[in-house]
Amino acid sequence: MGNSENPDYYGLVDMGSNGIRFSITSLAPQTRRILPTIYVDRAAISLYDAQYPPGTSTRVPISASTITAVIHSILRFKSTCTDYGVPPSQIRLLATEATRTAPNSSAFRDQIHDETGWTVELLPKEEEGRIGAYGVASSYSAVHGLVMDLGGGSTQLTWLTTSSGEIQMSPKGSISMPYGAAALTRELSSASSHAAYREKVTADLKSAVASLAIPPALLHAPAGLALYLSGGGFRGWGFVLMAAHAITPYPIPIINGLHVTTAAFHDTAAVTAAVQLASADSTPAIFRVSARRASQVPAVAFLVSCLADALPAINHVYFAQGGVREGMHFASLTPSERAADPLVVATRDHAPPDVGELVALLQAAAPGSPLPAAMITAFAQALYAHAALPKDICAGAALRATTTGAWAGTHGVSHEERAVLALLLCERHGGMSRISPSEQEFYGRIVRLAPEGWAWWCMYVGRVAGVVASVYPAGVVPRGYPGGAAVRQRRLVVRAAWGYGKGKSVLGVDFGVEGVAGWDEGFQKAVKGVEKVGKRKNWVGGWTGWKVDVTVDGEAFEG
Repeated sequence: MGNSENPDYYGLVDMGSNGIRFSITSLAPQTRRILPTIYVDRAAISLYDAQYPPGTSTRVPISASTITAVIHSILRFKSTCTDYGVPPSQIRLLATEATRTAPNSSAFRDQIHDETGWTVELLPKEEEGRIGAYGVASSYSAVHGLVMDLGGGSTQLTWLTTSSGEIQMSPKGSISMPYGAAALTRELSSASSHAAYREKVTADLKSAVASLAIPPALLHAPAGLALYLSGGGFRGWGFVLMAAHAITPYPIPIINGLHVTTAAFHDTAAVTAAVQLASADSTPAIFRVSARRASQVPAVAFLVSCLADALPAINHVYFAQGGVREGMHFASLTPSERAADPLVVATRDHAPPDVGELVALLQAAAPGSPLPAAMITAFAQALYAHAALPKDICAGAALRATTTGAWAGTHGVSHEERAVLALLLCERHGGMSRISPSEQEFYGRIVRLAPEGWAWWCMYVGRVAGVVASVYPAGVVPRGYPGGAAVRQRRLVVRAAWGYGKGKSVLGVDFGVEGVAGWDEGFQKAVKGVEKVGKRKNWVGGWTGWKVDVTVDGEAFEG
């Protein structure tokens, strides 16, 4: 890449308690909502452990050897920033709890500056919580609930709501408490009475909740109060919950967007047992749970048990990747940029020329569909992304697009949204009958992740998209010139309405084809695919779906 500068690139060093994270992010206007990561790395240097070495009972300064390791890592990242052309003015080095409270914090920061030329910015604990909250806000299309960030040395708690890109949180900011995963591990190992320590932690958490003055509208929301979790300690907990999930093996290997029940989150015995089992020599390790994270699980279990007593009733628990990187960058965006739908932003580069017309056709075919407009738009934009692949892998590649494919790295998307778009894209290329045996079991697990009642609609709308794509193979609605004026030659008109047959609801859909553009083998197969979705034997689980009556130009489709 040379040394030419890229004005859209921003470098960030996040010196946390459990590790040091390095990242380069693109804030190009067209994709900045999803904070595309250009480069990411992590140095496994625990600044917290460095101040509490084994065999010591009191905190000690960060050692010279640790400082040297930190500086070497920063210098390597500095060289990487040069390689990528990150403007020096767009690189920041941020430090949190472990650096802020270190006995030799000032000397540590001075030495980093002297040897790297970069100044360490200390995040005050209140600001650390605010940035963490913005990171969580970046992690979902909308956030309404309590937010907790569990680092190594501390944990932060606040409430947060987002609407149209505007973010509201407690006027007190975020309450910081010295109950990070590493800190709790150390305290529990030395506490003379766990019961007394539990009372203290629970009391502090209750006090924090009271001081936040959670708005009644949030406390009594119709969907119940949600809890959003970020930070390394909770990430480890989330990956253990994935490993123990009812859908097994869990199909999405991404912590951001994971949703679990409150009962599963609070089942500390099950999580602890899963980690203990995985520690046995004959048992595979839990994905993304290192030995260090596994050693902290008892401490996180302790905190989770305290939360059960201290927090208001929680109905939903969500995990977020949002941290300092995401929070710092998301806070710099305008409300309109923050309000953009992540999947719409992510798929925009693949959008065909006349995506608006394609969206209108899909929406016309699906009256009463629960699929949001943003999802339909993202789907229409991605409609042709896999079309040029060999037919053997088209549907399979589309099915994997949101988990390990083109949009796996899209930030701000829930697992349910990933499942829905994956099903739509797979069905656009024929669905289950067009994927290999190795993908069919994965398809079933993705179906189980979709919101209740949505999977059939994904099948139906996806198959309708197959008809649309057969008529408009380039996503172009051609322009004709009758009388010298440019007009649309629609080729395809879709009409749909609900009716009744034999006492049951029936969805009638008519494909009106102008001219001969659609009357070929591909069109016939695509229409037949829509008809098949209405057969009970093809419904989700054999019982969730609706009969579909298909007509072409008002005449019954004969296949």
